[in-house]
Amino acid sequence: MLKLWGRTNSTNVKKALWCLEELGVPYTRIDAGGAFGVVGEPAYAKKNPNKLVPCLEDGELVLWESNAIVRYLVAQYGEPVLWNPDPRQRAEADKWMDWTTSSLAAPFRVVFWSMVRTPAEQRDMVAVAVALEECGSLLARADQVLAEQPYLSGAAFGMGDIPLGSFIYAWFEMPIERPELPHLQAWYQRLQERPAYQRTVMIPLT
Repeated sequence: MLKLWGRTNSTNVKKALWCLEELGVPYTRIDAGGAFGVVGEPAYAKKNPNKLVPCLEDGELVLWESNAIVRYLVAQYGEPVLWNPDPRQRAEADKWMDWTTSSLAAPFRVVFWSMVRTPAEQRDMVAVAVALEECGSLLARADQVLAEQPYLSGAAFGMGDIPLGSFIYAWFEMPIERPELPHLQAWYQRLQERPAYQRTVMIPLT
């Protein structure tokens, strides 16, 4: 059985958990990171020298980096449900996975940590405003694509939707001012209908 180390309130862990639930692959989750510790222990650091979560173990394979875990899971267990066999179409989904990490994650982290994990009196609202504007501008790019197709992965839900989908729940649930992005919101509503998304992503923000 697969083992996944990570806490359920981590966005990066949610990616892996959501993917596993979509695929129906049996797994065991082990609390790690944040208040649970574990990541600093020598046994864990041997698996993941970055001392972060998530970390996946599948037999002799030990894998870290959330997007890499999602790609492995869908390639190993998800073809053709979440892993498109056409390299060109798969690349279109792939780019949204990396875009979420390379472009959106940094400003989003400022908003999330400020609005969810920082007491109101300690928030730097100037920094939040700057990050919100950047997030809105970036998400407008996804909105444009979703005006032409129902999912970032294309005509059907796939791996390309998982990283941004794991972030977008907080985007729409945090008490923040959001730009009107109707196609992004419609996509989010479609994600909300998925039982695996409900179980793994739509949990209290902490």
